Amino acid sequence: MRIGIIGGTGGIGEGMALRMAPFHTVVIGSRETEKAQVCCRECEEILMKKGLSCSLIGKTNQETVDFADLVILAIPFKFLVPTLQELKGLEGKVVVSPVNPIEKTGEYFSYVPPSEGSAALLARKLLPEGTQLCLAFNNIAANRWRDLDDPLEYSVAVCGDDMGAKRKVMELAAGTPHLRPLDAGPLAVAPLVESLTPLLLNLGRFNRMKDVGVRFF
Repeated sequence: MRIGIIGGTGGIGEGMALRMAPFHTVVIGSRETEKAQVCCRECEEILMKKGLSCSLIGKTNQETVDFADLVILAIPFKFLVPTLQELKGLEGKVVVSPVNPIEKTGEYFSYVPPSEGSAALLARKLLPEGTQLCLAFNNIAANRWRDLDDPLEYSVAVCGDDMGAKRKVMELAAGTPHLRPLDAGPLAVAPLVESLTPLLLNLGRFNRMKDVGVRFF
């Protein structure tokens, strides 16, 4: 599967590329091709030192959409609207939103969704008809993706209204060692998943816990 990561040079995007490139062709997208290619070379060097082969390509965000079978929106919430307004050709593609609308107020983090109710529901409103949108990977921190020496022993809640698309996203998650995908229902429940992220951040902050995550048994 060809995985395109929009905003792939950011912390989460780069970390996801490191975890997925040994198993898939991963396209790192950026506003600037050179920045994406530099990120690819850095990721390749990291993986080579671990003895892992990989397939990484650096392109612009639009070229990433054109090339990929599945597109991950690894971008901060504040960039969601302008990014989706710029991209073309997402019809018929599986799009994954790990976007969380959160803000830090003083010492704690809050869930601050748009009027649509969640980042994923806003994305659905902006995406063209025929796009198969799913929510996934929302509750894994960027530094956890990047730390290849530590397994990602987390559960991944996957929401979506298209069963075929949801299965593809769950297969992608299951193909990343130690991640366990779980069907969390339709896209309407996206606020429940997104709002877990500020809770996890607050738990970690106030209890001096490192890398708090979600794991269901």
